[in-house]
Amino acid sequence: MFCDFSAPYLFFFSSDAPALLYYSHVPTALFAIVFGIFVYLQNKKELPNKLLLVLTVLFALLNILNLLAWVNIDSRVVTSAWLLSQVVYLTIPILSLYLYQVFVHKRDIKFFTKILGGLVIVVFSGAVALGLTMSSFDLVNCELVETSFLQIYQTTIFSAVFLALLVSFIKMLRENSLSENERKGAVIFTAGLFLFLFMLIFTWQIASVMDNFELEQYGLFGMVIFLGFLGYLIVRFKAFDIKMIGAQALVFSLVVITGSQFFYAKNTTDIVLDLASFALVAVAGYFLIRSVKKEVERKEELEKLSRSLAVANDRLEELDKQKSEFISIASHQLRTPLTAIRGYISLALEGSYGKMDNPEITDLFHKIYTIDLRLSQLVEDLLNVSKIEAGKVQYKWDETSLEPVVRELYDMFIALAKKKGLSIAYEEPKTPLPIMTLDVNKIKEIVSNLIDNAIKYTEKGGVTISIESDTTVARVVIADTGIGISKEDAERLFGKFIRTETTKKMDTGGSGLGLFVGKTFVEAHGGRVYAESDGVGKGSRFIVELPFINPNKNL
Repeated sequence: MFCDFSAPYLFFFSSDAPALLYYSHVPTALFAIVFGIFVYLQNKKELPNKLLLVLTVLFALLNILNLLAWVNIDSRVVTSAWLLSQVVYLTIPILSLYLYQVFVHKRDIKFFTKILGGLVIVVFSGAVALGLTMSSFDLVNCELVETSFLQIYQTTIFSAVFLALLVSFIKMLRENSLSENERKGAVIFTAGLFLFLFMLIFTWQIASVMDNFELEQYGLFGMVIFLGFLGYLIVRFKAFDIKMIGAQALVFSLVVITGSQFFYAKNTTDIVLDLASFALVAVAGYFLIRSVKKEVERKEELEKLSRSLAVANDRLEELDKQKSEFISIASHQLRTPLTAIRGYISLALEGSYGKMDNPEITDLFHKIYTIDLRLSQLVEDLLNVSKIEAGKVQYKWDETSLEPVVRELYDMFIALAKKKGLSIAYEEPKTPLPIMTLDVNKIKEIVSNLIDNAIKYTEKGGVTISIESDTTVARVVIADTGIGISKEDAERLFGKFIRTETTKKMDTGGSGLGLFVGKTFVEAHGGRVYAESDGVGKGSRFIVELPFINPNKNL
């Protein structure tokens, strides 16, 4: 039995069909199924990927069946296509709700819920098979006449789906287990799915009520909108565990859209032009995707390397922290016995345990005392470094003059300089300095270490200690005629464990920590310490620069 209007038997273009019919059915179906297959192939094991593939295949099947019902003239084909399309049409919202639960809540639904959803589809399929959804066939319009059972059943199921979707969305917003990105992704996914279902169901239901089935065509574009949302989720949040980028999505879209133009070709010229455009887009898209894929792989390798470096850095920081704690504990434990040893040696040298008549033993005790003193200084430096790294250095600010502090240190080193045969001089500033906020003990430690180094590394000549100033800062300058410093060493001299090759050859001891500690103390005063030299063997100048107004005095 055939309808009484001129139409093709299958899918060839007909002037009697609505202008939008092929465009709404064919490109959307192709785009959906290509997208679904692509997502599935990227990660075949993930349940959301599988469900999306099934959803897009069902959507493509719905388009084919609906198109058959539109363009076929055989009432048997139209009836079969229409009845089967109703089953697919009812299944799509139920499957969409299943996909939503799995994608948003990151877990599969309960077995009972699956049985319930399947039962709804089976009951409806049985009703379709028994003819409960159609009352007759209209040969004039070549369409089926629906029953009230169909409309009531579909409306009930669709309303339940939208209600469940709303409840699940509210539940998701109240969950605290989702991260900020997961929450944003869930909202975007919900918006896209809601628009798709709303457009599909609303237009088809309105078309049935108004008996204007051309409205069905507009509802099919909801899938394109939904897939657009998913494309954004994949690019922005790597949804469906896919490392897809915009170029791939763009290429697929262009291929589908270009390919759909074949349905509008009316002559050989159109076919040739469409074929050339399709081939050009396909080939160019292939090379674009391949090049971008390589770029993504390189980016992923860099990300893996970055993560590995981050883990290694965290481990190094942990080890460094443990090292600092060990040094701090060891320094505290060592400082007391070293001080005791030095005290006993001093008593022995002073004759508290009897007169020392043997010069060799006396010299030996002096050497032991010197070694103990070096060890004590090393322990003190290590302890200061551990405090600096742990951020536990405390400063005691006092309002004081700088000149008496430096003068005291000069007096303390006169004997050591003369013992080595060196001259030592002190130059007061031309005008008295204003009262400054200083941690006196820290300044003494810095300047005394610099004076000691100047004497230690000067074989002949002498050391000059002077105080200079301008309108904002005071400078303590320790100048010597010693071994000097190369330009390269001057730039790195204040780092941890740094000793120049010249100082190593002199075998004068030292840990390479004193200058680092001093630099930290000076910077805590808002100042700086630096070295100047004309070169190796030409002496050096170490300058401690302190501002008159300490910016950290209230900290």
